[in-house]
Amino acid sequence: MTGLAESLGFLGDRLRRNHPVGSLTTYRVGGRADCFVQVADPDELVSIAVAVAERRRSGSSEPVAVIGQGSNLLVADAGVDGLVLTLGEGFVNIDFLPGEPEPGAVIVRAGGAVKLPVLAERTVAAGLTGFEWAKGVPGSVGGAVRMNAGGHGSDTAASLAEVRIVDLATGEDVTMAAGELGLGYRTSALRPEQVIVSADLRLSSAEEVDGPAVLREIVSWRRANQPGGRNAGSVFTNPPGSSAGALIELAGGKGLRLGTAEISSKHANFIIADEGGSADDVFALMVQAAASVYRSSGVRLHPETCLVGYPDFDEAVDAALVRSEDDP
Repeated sequence: MTGLAESLGFLGDRLRRNHPVGSLTTYRVGGRADCFVQVADPDELVSIAVAVAERRRSGSSEPVAVIGQGSNLLVADAGVDGLVLTLGEGFVNIDFLPGEPEPGAVIVRAGGAVKLPVLAERTVAAGLTGFEWAKGVPGSVGGAVRMNAGGHGSDTAASLAEVRIVDLATGEDVTMAAGELGLGYRTSALRPEQVIVSADLRLSSAEEVDGPAVLREIVSWRRANQPGGRNAGSVFTNPPGSSAGALIELAGGKGLRLGTAEISSKHANFIIADEGGSADDVFALMVQAAASVYRSSGVRLHPETCLVGYPDFDEAVDAALVRSEDDP
């Protein structure tokens, strides 16, 4: 990493070495990054991208990861090789753009680091509808685009018009239409090196919608149905026609503890990490839950949580299944 650190020397002492990043996730567990920086603004992000891309063209291949609000992320206890970025104050603007692309529609441009609940509140306060679902989601706009976050009958793709992306692999700064992103259920075709600078949302006038009431209902529902504590939201995506939480509960996983991690007794698709606990315990419990579901229902669970520094999840589950067959 010495070469990359030298290439990013223009960042000065803001480029941190061996910096804790697990504490930036909502699990509050996990290891350190070889190199870490909070990017000040889009111009600085482009400069970083140019430096990283130049190293890749010269044959280097240091991995790069981006942490938003850390709400859908698990970082291995062993830490992260390469460079980890977070987006700073230059990525939290919310702008209501003049002009209407179509009758009754307004474009809202939100920076990649804008918190989803804040954006939900701001758009409702502006008399707009279409983004209320995000009120209870503890993530950022960039993360929401990357995984097509959603809930309460809607998702990011429903209102996304286009995004600005800086590509750390190529150094390019481009605008892409929503249709080019390969958005699906909790997924997209975006590569880890593609950083969301901002997103344009097409929202509608809320003349016939009581936005504040919708926000209150969402908050009330989440408090009643989802656990608190140190968690990263839903651990697995829901299989077609089923519920990951219901399958885990059916397999006997609800309330199961492994080391410093526990499957919530309130909702089985949530894992709670103990204070001062281990990210590797969370990962091991994920693997155990998925293996149990496969044995009991024949259904493969796929992580909604982004796993950094871990082996392929499906391979880990397969290994767990083989071990269980070998046990007497």
